[in-house]
Amino acid sequence: MIHLKSVSKKFGSLAALTNVSLDIAAGEIFGFIGPNGAGKSTCMKILAGLLRADEGSASVCGLDVATRGPEVRALLGYMPDFLGVYEDLTVDEYLQFFAAAYRIPGRNGKRRATVDSVMALTDLQAKRHAMVDSLSRGMQQRLGVARVLLHDPRVLLLDEPASGLDPRARIELRELLLELRRMGKTIMVSSHILTELAEMSTSIGIIERGVMLFAGSIEEAFIRAGAGERIAVEFEASDTAPARAAEAATVIAKDQRVARTLVEHDQVIVELVPGKHSHHFILESLVTNGFRIASFTPRPIKLEDAFLRLTKGALN
Repeated sequence: MIHLKSVSKKFGSLAALTNVSLDIAAGEIFGFIGPNGAGKSTCMKILAGLLRADEGSASVCGLDVATRGPEVRALLGYMPDFLGVYEDLTVDEYLQFFAAAYRIPGRNGKRRATVDSVMALTDLQAKRHAMVDSLSRGMQQRLGVARVLLHDPRVLLLDEPASGLDPRARIELRELLLELRRMGKTIMVSSHILTELAEMSTSIGIIERGVMLFAGSIEEAFIRAGAGERIAVEFEASDTAPARAAEAATVIAKDQRVARTLVEHDQVIVELVPGKHSHHFILESLVTNGFRIASFTPRPIKLEDAFLRLTKGALN
């Protein structure tokens, strides 16, 4: 549905994108990750037809963006990172205006029905008569999503839609995006909130200084980053001395399935080599060596871990 091949883009002497290639399949939520200035917005603008690549090609639904722009725009909804709104309109007037711009006919009530259905989907019915400038940041973001849904696009490009939202608004936006995926939409969404992307994305891309460092599933990102599952082991009271915990870490570290161990206060954090492993060998090894276990708690791998390991933290 979305395809970039060897795309490069410069602004003067600044290389915004360098040889970026990417494929996103139908029905995916693709989480686009990178620091400010990494090239996320530039990629989206090229796909939306707002910028032209210096080199390479971009296509949406099999259509080349550079040569078949009008057809691509009919299939695509783009929401920029900063949503400009007409503040002297009500929510209903705002959506009616854009529905007319999308050439949705007003006769036979089609435009009215389209606006009503989009407001229902984005839960904006109660704000129908509210002025746009009176909306909260979260409601304005919902309005932005509603606007790009008016012409029923197959592909959505959402640039930082959760920026500035409070926790409840972010959760509601995440649920909306998951519902849009269930409706068959393909979604490319950028965000700095990695925990939210991890919860809803089917695949991710990590970009830094215009270079695509990784694109694939979250599990593949963990493997590429060398981030394995972690286990926190705590010991019974008689075994809680830091020296005893350090001794336990040394015992566990001898196994080839263990990538590293870390002593935190009186507990041991065990990171496994990436891949599928049973945890039982850790317990068996410790019990065999006379350690008494108080708790044994798996710690989920975080997307932040993979991001930090795959990126260098360099700024443009």
